[in-house]
Amino acid sequence: MSKSIFQVKRRTLHFHVEAGTSRGILTQKNSYFLQISNPDNTGFVGLGEAGPLFGLSPEYKEDVLDDFQMAINHLSRDLPRDKTEVSQWISAIPFNQPSFRLAAEMAMFDYLNQQNGIYFQNDFSASKHPIPINGLIWMGSKEYMQKQIESKLAEGLTCLKLKIGAIDFESELDLIRSIREVHSEKELTIRLDANGAFPIHEAANKLEKLSKYGIHSIEQPIKAGQWNEMADLCRKSEIPIALDEELIGIKDSEELLDKIKPAYIILKPSFLGGFEATMQWINLANDMKVGWWITSALESNVGLQAIAQFTGQFSDLIPQGLGTGLLYSNNLASGLNTQHGNIYFDAKFPRENPFQNLSL
Repeated sequence: MSKSIFQVKRRTLHFHVEAGTSRGILTQKNSYFLQISNPDNTGFVGLGEAGPLFGLSPEYKEDVLDDFQMAINHLSRDLPRDKTEVSQWISAIPFNQPSFRLAAEMAMFDYLNQQNGIYFQNDFSASKHPIPINGLIWMGSKEYMQKQIESKLAEGLTCLKLKIGAIDFESELDLIRSIREVHSEKELTIRLDANGAFPIHEAANKLEKLSKYGIHSIEQPIKAGQWNEMADLCRKSEIPIALDEELIGIKDSEELLDKIKPAYIILKPSFLGGFEATMQWINLANDMKVGWWITSALESNVGLQAIAQFTGQFSDLIPQGLGTGLLYSNNLASGLNTQHGNIYFDAKFPRENPFQNLSL
């Protein structure tokens, strides 16, 4: 049998509008794709995506194409025979390159399924059941954020996630207050994401002020790595706290959750090292009665399609962070679409392969 062939390529994705976070404004990002093929099996390929993010992903550089290629070179060309062997196969890629591990796992699942774009088989990937999602509101001026909110509400979304921390806090409070004057907690769920923007000495006071407006949860109010301070906030805050960046690079997940005792954890497979690693967090969270939801990490539709299909295996989901497919002007076509606060998948829609139609 012929050895498999690995190919890697880069694609620069361009945002439709500026995406503001507490770490700066994004106008474009690079994603890196892995294609697995075999001369003896010309009908199917496996596609995976690595999309390391500035300030978050440990493997991030302005261009990681060479690093990605080097990581892939460690993988055996003798491919796993089934999904039970994939975890051992991707272990050749170091733990501190989580998005590369996800890309390899994603591509291998795609290749093994032999269905070109079906990574996981469940009711979502079979086009039988949608997944509820939240709408994402980027940081910016009060007017800009208000415009985004009105647009998302017009689309029928009933759960919004507002990124905060970029403008002055009183303006953010005023914005949230104006939302609540029109939309009650029963009508609209509001989540906040501070991306670690609150100084420790101000965090408790800011959380107290925000708690007046029926906030579902707030992600990462202070920077990651301050376990004692975060644990103290989790004990005292009236707003349930969710950990996000706190999970990156953590090997002892039980120690983290036991120490901080968050209400929720936010799971990004690209930051955690893949789907099996994400499942380990889910199982632990369920055992420890910690809530969770899954989000993308600004992948293209290739990665988003796989992450959404992984999420589709779970039932009774609260809104997930999977509504990022419309971010880019040059995204890859896929069977994903969003309607009225849900993401749907059309299994009959042909997935665009970046190796056949690459626009750099």
